[in-house]
Amino acid sequence: MLIQTQDKLVSDFHEHLKVILLGTGTPRAFSGRAKSGIVVLVGSKAFLIDCGGATVDQLIKAGVMPQRISDVLFTHHHSDHNSGFFDVFISSWRTHVIPDRVFEGRSVPMNVYGPTTTKEIIGKMRDSFDFDANLRVNYNLSANEGAKINYFENNEGVVYESDGIKITAFEVDHRPVYPALAYKVEYNGKSVVISGDTVPVANMIKYSQGADLLIHESYNKKWLDELIARFPEQAQSLSNPAKYHSTTLQVAEIARRAGVPHLVLTHHIPAPAATEEAEAAYTAGMSDIYPNKITMGRDLMEFVL
Repeated sequence: MLIQTQDKLVSDFHEHLKVILLGTGTPRAFSGRAKSGIVVLVGSKAFLIDCGGATVDQLIKAGVMPQRISDVLFTHHHSDHNSGFFDVFISSWRTHVIPDRVFEGRSVPMNVYGPTTTKEIIGKMRDSFDFDANLRVNYNLSANEGAKINYFENNEGVVYESDGIKITAFEVDHRPVYPALAYKVEYNGKSVVISGDTVPVANMIKYSQGADLLIHESYNKKWLDELIARFPEQAQSLSNPAKYHSTTLQVAEIARRAGVPHLVLTHHIPAPAATEEAEAAYTAGMSDIYPNKITMGRDLMEFVL
């Protein structure tokens, strides 16, 4: 039978905490850098943290079928963090059949977590594809409950706790986007902190203490300054990241003060080529501040804790 099968499937149960970077890019489109998204696999659950464009494609490349996603957590509502939601919502709801396996679609409401702007923004997205959702229910006979969304808005505190999994949200500073969050995921004695987009904040150090992995956004100030000098007519747009993001050296200081053993950079501004030479240039000076392991995040990188 000449029907495409799934070449790579991640186990349905995870004894360890597994983190996969789906997208390490930014609003600007770069080859090989999908928009922001991370999937965290713990126990039998798969939690999606942010879902920029191409998230479903990246999930499949990572071996995680979208039908496993019933929980989406948003750090904030820039387009590169939420524009893939429509595809995630529909793809997780639809049953997928291949010659050797059936992937049952989501038959329960999507659980959506995020800051206190989430229901207003994602609710409007959901309303905009009501025509499609009604067809799925009435023509394709998709589960009616799967067309719904449960919203959980909380800027600070535990947002999920069940089966040994604990997820805590805490505020960061990405103004003019307000509120904006980061998340700490804990399971089986291990933990990861995912920064979202932010300038340096004390909360990041507070919640990262004792964590096994810190995944933090960053920009390279030297590279941006060079681009501004080369293209002065673009100075305003190129200098904006300095207003609401963290430099590589600032992130190194955060990781040092938190005492985390492993730092992963993501949301790279500007995006370096995926070569050791380019990535070394991007992280120049960080090791002088932070002595532990630094990894330049690439799309589909996996970390098992």
